[in-house]
Amino acid sequence: MSEEALLTYAQVVGPSTLAFPDLGGLASIDREPSTTLKRRASSSFEGLDVDSRKRLKEDMSQDHEEAVAQVPCIPDISVADDLAEELQCGCCSALLYRPVVVYPCQHYFCGRQVPSRFVVGRLLTGQFSCCALWVRNGGTNCPACRGVSKQVLPSRPLQLMIDILLRHDPSRARPEREKEQADEVYRNGVPIHIPTPREASPEPNLHQSAEFARPCPHCAAGNRYGWRCPHPVPDPVADPDNAWHTEDGCPPGHGYCGNCENLLALQAPTTTKCDMCQVSFCGIGVQGRCIAASLLAQHPHGMADLSDLIQSAEVYECFEGNAIEVDILLDHLSAQRITPRHIYRDIVEYISHQPRKFAPLLERDLFTDVHNVVAGPDPGIDSPRQRICRMCATEVLLYGLRDWWVRERRRGFLEPSVMSRPDCPDGSHCEKQNDQTHAKDYNHIITPPLELPPPTQPEASASQVADVDMAIVPEPSASSERDITAALLDNGDPLMPPYAPSSSPPPPDPDIFGSSQDFRDAVDAML
Repeated sequence: MSEEALLTYAQVVGPSTLAFPDLGGLASIDREPSTTLKRRASSSFEGLDVDSRKRLKEDMSQDHEEAVAQVPCIPDISVADDLAEELQCGCCSALLYRPVVVYPCQHYFCGRQVPSRFVVGRLLTGQFSCCALWVRNGGTNCPACRGVSKQVLPSRPLQLMIDILLRHDPSRARPEREKEQADEVYRNGVPIHIPTPREASPEPNLHQSAEFARPCPHCAAGNRYGWRCPHPVPDPVADPDNAWHTEDGCPPGHGYCGNCENLLALQAPTTTKCDMCQVSFCGIGVQGRCIAASLLAQHPHGMADLSDLIQSAEVYECFEGNAIEVDILLDHLSAQRITPRHIYRDIVEYISHQPRKFAPLLERDLFTDVHNVVAGPDPGIDSPRQRICRMCATEVLLYGLRDWWVRERRRGFLEPSVMSRPDCPDGSHCEKQNDQTHAKDYNHIITPPLELPPPTQPEASASQVADVDMAIVPEPSASSERDITAALLDNGDPLMPPYAPSSSPPPPDPDIFGSSQDFRDAVDAML
């Protein structure tokens, strides 16, 4: 309470004495003025000039400004670069798009589109989500740390940071076309389901003897596949006396898988057989590879994407080493987003509609010795072909790639500069195809003319058909033939021989012939 307030209070109460024991020495308050209650300043401040105190404060403020000025200022561009580096996807190493977080390791990836990338100097555009593609290919762990993943959820904090970065620097955004394609792959805000991890493949026994055959997965009683071999192979460890020697060939009812080369049961439900190379596959060793799938469902081995075509030497051999034509083909596939599997399926459909189907490929022995195991007997060149293995699918792709490119050029989706090149007189047999200048100036993919159906024969009139039918008469007996010949030689006229009962039918009526010449022709035909 201030001094003025105390005086006012004393006037209201009266001249009576007010005791304040807590004020230390101030026992009473009267009408006389009293000292202030504010604490006195320290004696150390006595004798100081006011101007010097102001100058000291100004010096301190100047020192603070100089210290702040000495702190390095980080430009906005550097902050944006650092932030963009932290917001990179763990798979595609580009700025996150619709980020998702893998738990519990908390690594984050693109929830949608895999960006374009350069492979061997060529731009390849992606079509799938980084994390979703990993899961579709059978991944059950985190792509970054390979840790066990329980769930994948979208991340709002990361999306907010990305939005702030793009508002500051819009040039870092993905192309609109890429975003539209990504939106078709992954729905925003939807968690990605991680499937249950597959059962691990059995560990290979590196120390097993190659002298004896090992039992197949179906030989053991009560195996997990629910089917047992009718002729189980004895275990050489448990029953060495009855072990099967590999020098004697395959055990009865068994064969070797064309992919993992392990023993398999030929009649097992999981066993499939390629109709091209006649090699069986166990369906157990390696998922997706130890199988002969249907023609259109199979994946060509070593031809997963466009980069495999670029690195394949067989593709250049299909075009006689003409690198210019191969580059035109690869540019077209990249622009139209055509995958090797798409080409393979087109080739299979085209061959299936041909009269001989796969017979020309079998005659060229394209599917011989494609595996390191013994193949089964071929049922015949005209037998139906419904299943194919991965290696044979690659052979079909390489066999029909050039013809597919010829048919694709007819569709007219190429650039005018490519289609306007004059055709080389030597065509695909030109010896100058390896010359870059000559290959650029001339076209060596000569499109053969469309095959027209053969002209149909004009239909014969009803009268002509009747004449032909009537001219075909039954063959007379030997005696009738001698009589007719003698009559023709003597008279030269179309006389009928005398009728004599015999086992042969009667001779034809002369009225059915239009002239004597027709009759002679008919007789000559019978003779």
